[in-house]
Amino acid sequence: MAVEFESLAVGDVIGETAVSFNRADLVRYAGASGDFNPIHWNERFATEVGLPGVIAHGMLTMGAAVQLVTDWAGDPTAVVDYQTRFTKPVVVEDVAGVSPTEAEGTPVRIEGKIGAKDEDARTVRVDLAVSVEGQKVLVKSQAVVRF
Repeated sequence: MAVEFESLAVGDVIGETAVSFNRADLVRYAGASGDFNPIHWNERFATEVGLPGVIAHGMLTMGAAVQLVTDWAGDPTAVVDYQTRFTKPVVVEDVAGVSPTEAEGTPVRIEGKIGAKDEDARTVRVDLAVSVEGQKVLVKSQAVVRF
């Protein structure tokens, strides 16, 4: 692991990034995960069940968020716990006149900070802020990394 445990302090920013999801991404994720729920691809169905439109898969959003932590740690097996709560769906618009594979997509902003450090266990808790257009879509999003 390239990160030195001793050099970390609560409040340190581990990084920030943004990922974008378009409708083609949702179709690819559905194929990979087996989650073909129509709320992830059918606008009419999504709005009929009370959603604001087609939404990204929750696990896709979670996976994109924790990627910041695994990239920072340099070892995905160092992440020994990861949890979150969903607060708002990530709505993925169908952009008129643009191919689904070429649409820019909905940008999701992710920032990670050290929220706690356990000297005895040699772990840090990374708190993730995950938002779309300034609105939190995940809260209490936390990953524990063991050194």
